Amino acid sequence: MPSAIAIVGRPNVGKSTLFNRLTGRRAALVSDRPGLTRDRRHGEALIAGDAVTVIDTAGLEEAPSASIAGRMRTQSELALAGADLVLVVFDARQGVLPADAGIARMVLSRGVPAILVANKCEGRAGADGFYEAFRLGLGEPIAISAEHGEGIGELTAAIAAALGLSAGDEGNASKAARAAAAALRVAIVGRPNAGKSTLVNQLLGEERMLTGPEPGLTRDAIASDVVWKGRPLRLFDTAGLRRKARIVDDAEKLAASDAVRAVRFAEVVVLVIDAERPLEHQDLTIADLVESEGRALVIAVNKWDLVADKQGMLSELKASLAQRLAQLPGVALVPISALAGRGLDSLMAAVFAAYETWNKRVPTPDLNRWLAAALEQHAPAASKGRRVKLRFMTQPSARPPTFIAFCSRPEALTKAYVRYLTNSLRTAFGLAGVPVRLKLRKSDNPFVRD
Repeated sequence: MPSAIAIVGRPNVGKSTLFNRLTGRRAALVSDRPGLTRDRRHGEALIAGDAVTVIDTAGLEEAPSASIAGRMRTQSELALAGADLVLVVFDARQGVLPADAGIARMVLSRGVPAILVANKCEGRAGADGFYEAFRLGLGEPIAISAEHGEGIGELTAAIAAALGLSAGDEGNASKAARAAAAALRVAIVGRPNAGKSTLVNQLLGEERMLTGPEPGLTRDAIASDVVWKGRPLRLFDTAGLRRKARIVDDAEKLAASDAVRAVRFAEVVVLVIDAERPLEHQDLTIADLVESEGRALVIAVNKWDLVADKQGMLSELKASLAQRLAQLPGVALVPISALAGRGLDSLMAAVFAAYETWNKRVPTPDLNRWLAAALEQHAPAASKGRRVKLRFMTQPSARPPTFIAFCSRPEALTKAYVRYLTNSLRTAFGLAGVPVRLKLRKSDNPFVRD
């Protein structure tokens, strides 16, 4: 009999969206309106090649037993009673509410294996809520965005481990096939007339995007699917992004917001800059947007065939980036000619490498060995006559790599020291060119006891 996985949580935290994502079909209605799901819904999912039953439940909330909400709660409790594993979902953007704590206590009292799922973690909006969840007592949460499919791979791996699933050859083949079918989302962004659409046409091998010398030809963020050397990609050609003060036309405003949305939903962003006018202020503003959204970044220097002193310009660009884009040290810089189709292999190799780095996870023992060495090399300065003790570190999520350091007094650590730790992390674990999040938390948590 297949293992049963119950999805529980407050109303409107994204349980049905996660159900649809795991089962691979839109069997459950989803909406911003809370309470849309009332009955238990069963579906089949493949986890590590094995079939499992996934149960979508109504929101667990306190209500009189005779009411609709009370009967919905009873249905959810029945699903919980028959489950081999429970996914406790909460909305990371809203943070941990008292109802979430009540659900966690109920799950713990039943003694059913559980995984805590922090949903709606796309971008940076859910960061604070994610860290609050450590106090629920359900272990380290897994950050996902059920709507956008982020973190689902990590969640399914955790489900497989919790259920003791081990796929055979057929299961592994099925898993590999599904992984190959998931297209890597790449947004092509930059200033107007930098050559974005020309680059997309070269990658697609056809003139699908309108190109020309006039800036602003592209307005919608156009998605195109292509397979590059056996790797499926979804490319988003976006409108040129100018400074806000220069955008007066309503159509251009909509196009700019569409381009920003493409950045948020992409996994890797290729910033196309013009070699004849490289690294203008707007280029750096776009790069900063990509970093703040937590996406992997690759910079393509277009029109490279027009550059006379290629080696000199490359050295100058690298030095300028190191100084003006210090928050993303080591970002890949790839010279190309979109019109002539040169440098595309190097560009795509850099895209795939950035994606792998963006997904990198560091084992906790390695992190803490690194932390001990970093502290020995450069200990934090004392504050008000007291030493700041950094005791433990873990990586709760990737995409981008995110770390939590538990310490005695987080507020006493200077920005310069946090920068030292972040840069040391990048060097030690090969995290160049992608955003790295390092959060500080007090050490009164499930991992550390004073």
